[in-house]
Amino acid sequence: MNQQHTDQAYEEELEAVRANVLAVGEKVGRMISSSMNALVASNKELARQVIALDDEVNRLEIVTDERCLQILARRHPVASDLRFITTAMKMVTDLERIGDMAVDVSKQTLELVTDGLEGPVGMLSDMAEVAQTMLGEALAAFITRDARAAQRVIERDTTIDALYDQLQHRLIGIMATEPRTLRSGTRLLSVAKYLERVGDHVTNLAEMVIFMAEGRDIRHSGVAE
Repeated sequence: MNQQHTDQAYEEELEAVRANVLAVGEKVGRMISSSMNALVASNKELARQVIALDDEVNRLEIVTDERCLQILARRHPVASDLRFITTAMKMVTDLERIGDMAVDVSKQTLELVTDGLEGPVGMLSDMAEVAQTMLGEALAAFITRDARAAQRVIERDTTIDALYDQLQHRLIGIMATEPRTLRSGTRLLSVAKYLERVGDHVTNLAEMVIFMAEGRDIRHSGVAE
């Protein structure tokens, strides 16, 4: 933490919360990566492994919330510490939802046959790569309390949105001319939507970091003044 406390135990409690948030973030980042690897390789066993990780992410979310609530009850934090703790609680909720998106991608993979749809699958990989980069940068901004870095994450969301629009247009065109791809194409559209939502959740993370760092709520504007 940037702010030092005379109470070493309190400092350690805050550090434990930060470590928990990062642990959840790193885990869901790996889940996104593995879910896409499973989709590209049609690796159903890997998809099942991603699905199995959901319980662990849920547990970490609960542990983090409990630690934050204990600090709020026992320490009565104010100012920057209060913003840090409330931000951590909100962040693990969005991170858990990112994990849910990885699970949803993996569930689609279990039913998916991608023959003839290699191009759209590649575009999905591009979307996932941007989302993972955004997630890593949002977590780094959380560690350093860097509002400017968080703002750059927010601005990246337009890239995912543009890729989603392009992919949707391409898939609809393929399905219209090749009816055999209708079932799989529909599943890929669902995957694209999940990844677009990952971008939205990461944007939420970045907005929370700006609030934590500067005490300004920019939700619904996306612009750091």
